[in-house]
Amino acid sequence: MYFISSNVMKKLHDKYPAGTKVRLVRMDDQNAPPIGTLGIVSHIDSVGTIHVDWENGSKLGVVYLEDCCEVV
Repeated sequence: MYFISSNVMKKLHDKYPAGTKVRLVRMDDQNAPPIGTLGIVSHIDSVGTIHVDWENGSKLGVVYLEDCCEVV
């Protein structure tokens, strides 16, 4: 597990507040939704994972520094 600074957490919360629509760019998980899948941010946890309700029903989180999503 890694430490995430309060400055980085603030930036994540500012960029991805709950309710933000996002598109998946990259996710390193065999169960990941297809690239380009849209979803709505539900929350960001204490290690910076962006939790998303994906349009295909998946609830996999976007892991900080490993996966990538973009605001739509």
